[in-house]
Amino acid sequence: MNAFASRHAIIIGGGASGVLLAYQLLERSTPDFRITLIEKRPEIGRGLAYHTGNPEHVLNVRVANMSALPDEPDHFWRWLISRDGVPPPCPDPYCFVPRRIYGDYIASLLTMSKGRSLHRLSIVQGTCVDVSEEQNEAIVRLDDGRFYVGDTVILATGHDIRSSVAGYVDPWVPPSAAGIDPDATVLVLGTGLTMVDYIQSLIHVGHRGAVVAMSRRGLLARSHQRADPVRIPEAEVPFGASIGQLLRWFRGRVDAHTAKGGDWRSVIDAVRPYTQRLWRELPPASKRSFLEHARAWWDVHRHRMAPEVEARMTHALYDGRLTLMAAKVTAIEPNDSGARIRYRRRGQREILSMQVGAIVDCTGIVRDPSDSANPAVRSLLDRGLARVDPLHIGIETGPDCAVVSAAGVPSRRLFAVGPLTRAAFWEIIAIPDIRNQCAKLAGQLARVSETSIAARCS
Repeated sequence: MNAFASRHAIIIGGGASGVLLAYQLLERSTPDFRITLIEKRPEIGRGLAYHTGNPEHVLNVRVANMSALPDEPDHFWRWLISRDGVPPPCPDPYCFVPRRIYGDYIASLLTMSKGRSLHRLSIVQGTCVDVSEEQNEAIVRLDDGRFYVGDTVILATGHDIRSSVAGYVDPWVPPSAAGIDPDATVLVLGTGLTMVDYIQSLIHVGHRGAVVAMSRRGLLARSHQRADPVRIPEAEVPFGASIGQLLRWFRGRVDAHTAKGGDWRSVIDAVRPYTQRLWRELPPASKRSFLEHARAWWDVHRHRMAPEVEARMTHALYDGRLTLMAAKVTAIEPNDSGARIRYRRRGQREILSMQVGAIVDCTGIVRDPSDSANPAVRSLLDRGLARVDPLHIGIETGPDCAVVSAAGVPSRRLFAVGPLTRAAFWEIIAIPDIRNQCAKLAGQLARVSETSIAARCS
């Protein structure tokens, strides 16, 4: 093993997860530890979440909770109010700012690393198509033939979006660019936060036609409100209980708190520090039951909208521009005007129909890595260097983020952070959770580097 490879971490993915990890590695590692950050987009720090240019697409977490640094909770707020010549977009840290601004903040992290250690970081634009592991090194290959060798490779690929389906409008393309008739009825599949963003995009461009948002349950995310925080002692949390017991305990806490005039949001936020351990200790059958029956209800209460976004959605519902529907599409018949949709409402047998001018697939991200189109993830699965977890919601990783092979062996060189690790960590899609994960992994990798150097010098 050469000296360069033994102190070289390659991060695949330059969105928020990748940048947070690169920053922490620069901060925590020795001066000869090098980092290569590979990102397919021209800009780092944005990824899928923060690339939008629509100012109405705001964070769904308050500024106060969006610091990139676990040990500096007000770091993002201080960054907002200290930009030269740019007034802060809101009056206090309890507001919700445009996601584009947050992308600027994430990208800026790599210019403010202590010790001016940026010479140790290489940012490479390209698409990783293959990852392999040898006894003493890991190798990453890009689509243009370039390759990089290091002692560790970390997948920080973020959310994997579905490939565009013929006849469907890509939700990540602005409605004006997609050529949607402003007077056409638009069917949006999915009623989660991706749908909320797309409705705002339609409103932003002055869409006049009706919009129908359809999902299995027809649920809409709840909104944030200022609520007094509460604390639930760890000893009172029923770790290891079945999902039925856990939900009864949780509902009891909510009912008791609201009976005293409190807000249910406070109880959900109080449980947040324990969600990863709760998931880890939940029996396998209970995990499956939760995903099938309770996940949608948890998501709409846990992943909430900013109050101003809720106001726009409520207005659209009341004036008839938006209709929420719990239903399932049974057939799509393309025609000259768009498509005739056959659907069945939840709990009913009758097949109904409607004519729409466009169909937008906002059913969200690819959760099953088996369906991933990401070539880096596919290469690990095809080589047997990774395997999909039994619930098909992520790749298997150990508690130290090490990727588990098809043979069930945790790797010493391959790691993953962010949404790809949801099988092990579950609540790992928001910055407050990812920042902690990245800081912990960076500390772990930095310690390994220091141990290796000491061994070579002894």
